[in-house]
Amino acid sequence: MIGPRLVAIIVKEILAVLRDPRARIILIAPPVIQIFLFGFASTMEVDNFKVGVLDLDGGRWSHEVIARLEGSPNVREVVSFHSDGEMREAINRQDVIAALRFDPQFSANVETRRGAVIGAIYDGRRSNAAQIVSSYMNRIAADVGAMTIPRQRAGQGGATVERHWFNPNLTYRWFVMPALIAVIAAISAMAVVSQSVAREKELGTFDQLMVSPLRVHEILIGKMLPPILVGLANATLFVFLLPLAFGIPLTGSLPLFYIALLLYLVALTGIGMLISTVSATQQQAFLGMFSVVVPMVILSGYASPVDNMPHWLQIVTWINPPRWFLAICEGTFLKAMTPAQIFANSWPLAVIAAATLLAASALFRSRME
Repeated sequence: MIGPRLVAIIVKEILAVLRDPRARIILIAPPVIQIFLFGFASTMEVDNFKVGVLDLDGGRWSHEVIARLEGSPNVREVVSFHSDGEMREAINRQDVIAALRFDPQFSANVETRRGAVIGAIYDGRRSNAAQIVSSYMNRIAADVGAMTIPRQRAGQGGATVERHWFNPNLTYRWFVMPALIAVIAAISAMAVVSQSVAREKELGTFDQLMVSPLRVHEILIGKMLPPILVGLANATLFVFLLPLAFGIPLTGSLPLFYIALLLYLVALTGIGMLISTVSATQQQAFLGMFSVVVPMVILSGYASPVDNMPHWLQIVTWINPPRWFLAICEGTFLKAMTPAQIFANSWPLAVIAAATLLAASALFRSRME
C-alpha cells in the first residue's frame, strides 16, 4: 500500500524538518525544558511562604500553635511582630502572606474552655494562595484544639475518615504532569504540520508539488506523517520520564493509550493542515497555529475543569481534541482507566480526525486546482 512515491514524499518531509537547525531545536529542546519547568515550577501548591505572628499571650497554647507553624514543611519562616501596626505594614508590603494574632487571654481561654479565638489576616491580593494558606492554618488550629479535649470526651461522637482516591497525598504534580502530555503533543505536532504547506509556498516549491505525479492523498499523508511521529516521540519521552523522574504511577494500559494518542495526533494534524493550507507564509502559519492552540489548551480542562465552564462553552469543548485526550492521559496514569472508558473518550477523537482530514483534503485539493 505504501508505494515509492509515497515513500519519497514522506522521506522528503522528514528531511525538511530534520535539516533545519531551528526546527531541530524547536522539536527537542522545548518539550524537555517544559516538562521540568511544569514539573517543578507550575504548581498550585503553596510552599515556602512566610507567616507573621503577633503573640500578645505568650502562654502555652500560643507557643504550641507557633511551634507547629515552624515545624510545617510548607512554612519557610515565622516572623514575629510586636504591634498591630507592624503586622499591618508587613501585609501591605507583602512580606508575609498571612499573619496570626493571639489575644492576651488566649491560653487562659483555652485552659478554661471559654472559646479561644486566633485572629488571622491574609493577603487577598493573592487570593488563591491565601485560600490554600488559610486551609493550612485552620488545620493546625484544629489539631491544637483537639489536644485540649479530654481523652474521655475525645472518643465520643462521630468522626470523618478522609481518603483521596487516585492521588492519596493530593500531590499537584500528579495531576498536572499527565495532562501536560496532551498539551505538549498538541503544540509540537501542530507546530510542524502548520509549517508544511506554508513552507512550500514561501520557498516557491508549491508549484512544483502541484505538477508532480503525486496524488492529493499521497501529498497529505507525506506531510502529516512527520508531525505524527514527532508527537509520538514527545509523548513517549513523557511516558518514560513521568514515572522515572517524577514518581507518577502508570497504572493503565499502554497499548490502549497509544491507540488513543494516534487518533489524537491525526485529529491535530488535520487541524494543522487546514491552517497551513490557508496560510501564504510560515509566519502566518505560526500565528494561526498559536491562535488555535491557546484556546484549545484553555478549553481542554488543563487550567480549570470543564465542568466549571458555562454550559454553552462545555458544548464547544466537544470538538476540542485535547479535552478528550487529557481525560485519557490522567486516567491512564492515575486510575487504570478501563477499555470502555478509553473508548468513550476515543471515539470523539476519531470523529474529529475524520472531519478535519476530509476538510483538509477538500481545501488542499481546491488550492491545487
